[in-house]
Amino acid sequence: MIVDERIDGGTPFDWGKVSADYAKYRDIYPPEFYRMILNRGLCRDGQHVLDLGTGTGVLPRNMARYGASWTGIDVSGPQIEQARLLSKGMDIEYRVSKAEDAVFPDGSFDVVTACQCFWYFNHEMVCERLHRLLKPGGTFLVMVMEWLPFEDPVAGASERLILKYSPHWSGAGERMHPIDVPGCYLRGFELVHHEERKLEVPFTRESWNGRMKACRGVGASLDSAQVAAWEREHMALLERIAPPRFEVLHYAAMAELRRI
Repeated sequence: MIVDERIDGGTPFDWGKVSADYAKYRDIYPPEFYRMILNRGLCRDGQHVLDLGTGTGVLPRNMARYGASWTGIDVSGPQIEQARLLSKGMDIEYRVSKAEDAVFPDGSFDVVTACQCFWYFNHEMVCERLHRLLKPGGTFLVMVMEWLPFEDPVAGASERLILKYSPHWSGAGERMHPIDVPGCYLRGFELVHHEERKLEVPFTRESWNGRMKACRGVGASLDSAQVAAWEREHMALLERIAPPRFEVLHYAAMAELRRI
């Protein structure tokens, strides 16, 4: 259980509650998302990579084929259990750990990634720890991919329904923008690249419902009766406004920080 006054007005949430749905419905990054990373020469060709907030291991599982050695950590034990199941037969190490508590020898990694989790960190603690864990000249890569509710009508309607059930949810109202990097990182890192682009991500009604249910404002924070009520209403909404298969407009952003 996580309680953070910066997020959802301090409403408690627990990613362990949505691990099964997360595993099934949140492996959604399109090929172009991974190409953004590979085109920077990152997470490939023998590099040692630490993935913070790995969840069910989406990033390591999809990028292991490019030759990097991956370790993933996450604060949620159930998320790590799902990651291990989904990565069976792959040479990926997983540990239950907060980013702030990551314990590895100094200089262990060429790259550290943080995808969809950067805003949860205690940045003063994390930036100091990552500076030790990265090799000189190593990279801290921050990534997000978010739907665009003001440009995509399905995303906007789904978001309004989440707010009906979770009015304090602070994940609403996203617009395309560069990642905001707190100033503490610039004491030991240099921002060398940032990039934002729009992506169309394919869904069915079932997979979009599952993706939305596995978000912080629904499955991770509501009780089971509320989740069931939300899901009934959401599926009825999708029957009215969405075809059986459709695309949802997202944007992807990255910020590449080099250790100095």
